[in-house]
Amino acid sequence: MEVSVTVVSVSRPETTAAVTRGAARLLAALGYAPLTEVTLPNGRRADLMALGRKGEILIVEVKSSVEDFRTDAKWGEYRPYCDAFAFAVAPEFPREILPEEPGLIVADGFGGAVLREAPVVPLAGARRKALTIAFGRLAAMRAGGAEATTLE
Repeated sequence: MEVSVTVVSVSRPETTAAVTRGAARLLAALGYAPLTEVTLPNGRRADLMALGRKGEILIVEVKSSVEDFRTDAKWGEYRPYCDAFAFAVAPEFPREILPEEPGLIVADGFGGAVLREAPVVPLAGARRKALTIAFGRLAAMRAGGAEATTLE
């Protein structure tokens, strides 16, 4: 009996979309309200920004490949805009190359799991208030059909 194996190649954009979708589903299941592709006040774009039930803000940076991780060091610039920061990667991603400080989510197109909790460093009250209002406005604009991405 001959067995044939088909190798399916998945593009970086497809991997990014699947990991983002799965991480967003996980965050929703954990009680967060996630938004994708949020442009922060410093001009950087967060792959996922989520607001928790108690007002905590989490940013998740999706890494689709080793090359994506090694060529993109902007993730450190997200920290001033969240209480907690995490990476989200596909199950086959070599997790040992990621720094140990941020949280870690492993996700595919259907869901995910938190492998390492993101350390919490609470935002200052004034910044939290401004970000929470901007997050709510962005979510409402998107719900109304606007293609908004920027926290204002």
